[in-house]
Amino acid sequence: MCATCGCGQPGMRLVVLAEGAGKPPEHPHQPEQPHQQQHPHQPEHPHQHQHEHEHEHPDDQRHRPAPETISLERRVLDHNDRLAETNRAWFAEHGLLAVNLMSSPGSGKTTLLVRTVTDLLPSLGMSVIEGDQETTLDAERLAATGCPAVQVNTGSGCHLDAGMIERALGPLCPPAPGVVFIENVGNLVCPGLFDLGERERVVITSVTEGADKPLKYPAMFHSASLVILNKIDLAPYVDFDDAAFARAVSMVSHHAQVLRLSATTGAGLAAWYEWLQIRVKTQPISP
Repeated sequence: MCATCGCGQPGMRLVVLAEGAGKPPEHPHQPEQPHQQQHPHQPEHPHQHQHEHEHEHPDDQRHRPAPETISLERRVLDHNDRLAETNRAWFAEHGLLAVNLMSSPGSGKTTLLVRTVTDLLPSLGMSVIEGDQETTLDAERLAATGCPAVQVNTGSGCHLDAGMIERALGPLCPPAPGVVFIENVGNLVCPGLFDLGERERVVITSVTEGADKPLKYPAMFHSASLVILNKIDLAPYVDFDDAAFARAVSMVSHHAQVLRLSATTGAGLAAWYEWLQIRVKTQPISP
């Protein structure tokens, strides 16, 4: 079990649905065993601690050192951050804008991504790393549009990490310059802890989830450069307070921009596309 977020050993699996137009130079660091460094501790025998401590005197138990959960978490995140910086340099070197899309399940994240790729693919190079615990359903939807897509199945893992992105980039062959969308595992807690090497973090929520999500999950919304409120076409039919939502976002983040749209009807999509295109044009490219 991961000390950082509590997820189990993920048993990552890569599935290539559609490759990119051209194979970029190799990633500067070699692939490592899936999640080995991120979860350096091994499962213990269920009776190990019972056998070790069943004869201890109560005074001995009071003086035993506390578990090193905090230091282990720091080591896990430090290792991930080093890989993330290498990923970030690789994206910059190839003129690729990496966008980390995060949300809870059911926000319409995949629907928005499919609509975006369908509308912009002829004029903008795009590829997708699709994160899910199981199945290739979402990546298949994206590959059907002609967009290069790689599915990363995390097993019981509840988030993507920088090592998974590193291993996905080779088979993905993202066309450059352009955008690499990283659709994270549906979760409003753990994905926010792990830097993947992205330039932009986008949190997607919907009117059907309520106006209080930014207050319930402040770390996730605080880390976002953009908050998308999806499914605005359903606002008249649900109990959603738009003013309360705006206040909640402003309470946890002073920098996140908020866009309101409907991936189904197309309302508000022009502002989302403009946001993307501006950032593609300003994406730094390493010499």
